[in-house]
Amino acid sequence: MEKLIFEHSCPGKVGYSLPEIEGLKKPSEILPQALLRATDAELPEVSEPEVVRHFVNLSNLNHHVDKDFYPLGSCTMKYNPKINDKLASLTGLTEINPNQDDESVQGALQIMFELEQYLAQLTGMHSVTLQPAAGSHGEFVGVSIMKKYHESKGEHRKYILVPDSAHGTNPSSVAACGFEAINVASLPDGTVDTADLEAKMNAEVAGMMLTNPNTLGIFEKNVEKICDIVHRYDGLMYMDGANMNALLGIVRQGDMGFDISHLNLHKTFSTPHGGGGPGSGPVAVVEKLAKYLPTPRIAKVGEKYQLLSDIPDSIGPVLGSSGNFSVIVRAYVYIRSLGLEGLSSVSRNAILNANYIKKALEDVYEIPFNNQNMHEFVASGENHKKNYGVKTLDIAKRLLDYGMHAPTVYFPLIVHEALMIEPTESESLETLDRFIEIMKKIDREARENPELLHNAPVSTPVRRLDEVKANKEVNCRYKKTTHN
Repeated sequence: MEKLIFEHSCPGKVGYSLPEIEGLKKPSEILPQALLRATDAELPEVSEPEVVRHFVNLSNLNHHVDKDFYPLGSCTMKYNPKINDKLASLTGLTEINPNQDDESVQGALQIMFELEQYLAQLTGMHSVTLQPAAGSHGEFVGVSIMKKYHESKGEHRKYILVPDSAHGTNPSSVAACGFEAINVASLPDGTVDTADLEAKMNAEVAGMMLTNPNTLGIFEKNVEKICDIVHRYDGLMYMDGANMNALLGIVRQGDMGFDISHLNLHKTFSTPHGGGGPGSGPVAVVEKLAKYLPTPRIAKVGEKYQLLSDIPDSIGPVLGSSGNFSVIVRAYVYIRSLGLEGLSSVSRNAILNANYIKKALEDVYEIPFNNQNMHEFVASGENHKKNYGVKTLDIAKRLLDYGMHAPTVYFPLIVHEALMIEPTESESLETLDRFIEIMKKIDREARENPELLHNAPVSTPVRRLDEVKANKEVNCRYKKTTHN
């Protein structure tokens, strides 16, 4: 068992050596007394090798996409080319500052300007901002633009429509912008119920947020009709671009009728995803909404690039800088490396892989919405729960014993005991077959030895936690003890 960093601590150990500099004041001599601690912080006292080894050992305990398969539905946990990381780490890119004058960062501005152009082409939109720092942030920016659009016409609309299968961030973004979310029902095939949409769409509705393909991995075949219903009342259509990995080079948001869309550079365009960041959620808009995009905007004047802030109709800045630059560089390299034909292959392979797994498992696991899927599909452990007392959570935990990460579980909410599986385009046939065989083996174990699954995982560094107890009795503090 790996020790806590505090358990490596011994009084007097340090991991650094700094020279004494004559005339240099200590922080305690500069800061006001009121800002100083009354007692020293209880920090671990460790050497540099101990720190490095501690965190390397911890990282080895963690599952990640460089270790094995990570089929996390709706999150696109795919392998990303290491060359993109290398190029994003060039010192000419990492050692610049957002506050430098435009003249001294022309290369960086060119990368950002050109990436905006590429994303506009890929989405069929007019203009793009790279500022949003995550997909949810992109949603907030998109809905803020929606609000600004209606307010500019003297309207104060109250509602935004959201399908019942939507990502949880959609209604959150709606509420954060001062709107109220209204659920739109799904049909038995998992797509939007257009009759329910027509009944709920009116002049008080600002627009609709729609994921396409939706969170069941199904393409909304009536998307043009959906857009038409919303547009009749001058509502705006927002596409959640979380599932863009299914659409690259195949279909574009603007061509489907959407007015606003965010993308996830950290899902679709090459930044290693997971662990809470970094992220990037650019927002693309049609021409009539371009004037509302956040400032500063990147413009090309002659052969020079510059940041423009004097844009009266803009919703204003939404981030302290122009975006998460290293993520932007990775996306730029990814698009330039693959080109339109390569990006199209990304989506076509992702679609093929998802349907290959689904077909192989459909006789073993229930597939509630068994249509032609795009890049992901949702299975259900409902029959395993009814027949053997084995929950989806048990299946997910057992997968960890076989060295694979579990899919997303219990989402979307319209599927009971959901297992949301997204293999992505970067996995080999051999990996897919190994995953399929493991899932079939877990099914046999559920029938023959359900208690094994109830106790899973049994071979991981940390066994199954009592999550209810952990939530009710949160205690993350390590109490330093005296060494004898």
